[in-house]
Amino acid sequence: MLRYAFRRVLSALPIAFIAVTVCFFILRLAPGGPFDTGRPLPPNVLANVRAYYNLDQPLFTQYLLYIGGVLRGNLGPSMAFYDFNVSQLLAIGLPFTLTLGFSAFVIATFVGVLAGMVSAVYQNKWPDYVLVLAVMIGLVVPNFLMGALLQLWFGVYLRWLPAGGWVTGSITHLVLPVTVLAWPHAARISRLMRGSMIEVLGTNYVRTAKSKGLGSRLVLARHAIKPAMIPVVSYLGPGLSYLLTGSIVVEQIFGLPGIGRYFISAALNRDYGLVLGTTLFYMLLILVLNLIVDLVYAWLDPKVRYS
Repeated sequence: MLRYAFRRVLSALPIAFIAVTVCFFILRLAPGGPFDTGRPLPPNVLANVRAYYNLDQPLFTQYLLYIGGVLRGNLGPSMAFYDFNVSQLLAIGLPFTLTLGFSAFVIATFVGVLAGMVSAVYQNKWPDYVLVLAVMIGLVVPNFLMGALLQLWFGVYLRWLPAGGWVTGSITHLVLPVTVLAWPHAARISRLMRGSMIEVLGTNYVRTAKSKGLGSRLVLARHAIKPAMIPVVSYLGPGLSYLLTGSIVVEQIFGLPGIGRYFISAALNRDYGLVLGTTLFYMLLILVLNLIVDLVYAWLDPKVRYS
């Protein structure tokens, strides 16, 4: 298992290298630059600023300098947030983004698995119809629209929850963003769990367990839940990465101080270093989460072996 994990890490390095290279040249070759917005700088000041950020060097030289810095763990300075480098900005926004993403992940996974099990047990009955309708709302309505609607209803009209912003230590400011993030994730897990559980409940060994007189709860706990979770676990890695990267829009809507807010600001201001650093971070995070899912998948299904 450890050797498999080590090989997966080694195989992911070329992918990371290619992705960083493509992002670097797309950003550099696109029209405009980080100092073209706002009031034009005097020519001598602009020349000094470009020299400071190595933008006066040939494009390939800039690329080699950036790759060399990344290999040393230096993601470079930010061109929009002065007096900060990219690593510092990621360190500032990372705790909040992880708190938001993992909170939505835990809640959505629990709700989705429970809703899928109930829908499968009560297939084609009123609990199944109600839960299917609820999850379809989460899938159909995009998160930016759902966020605006929840802000309007619960933050402006009812004034039950804050409509945006962040106060350190305040859980109420997380309720609406976590709900917006968790709802579609819970909907996808619920659909996967429902279909998988219906299939498992129709297998021979489950029918045999029922014929021996075991109660429905015991059959679910001992024989049905673990194999039914296999498709769900396969989705959890990409799902968690979706929550962490999908928080970009949610953080911007609710004015939250996470990595997503920095990323959008960097994209609008053409902050090369911060855009590349955020892209690299999210890419490595997705690769690590997929590796963890593969390992958990092997634990759930004894037939899976990685050679």
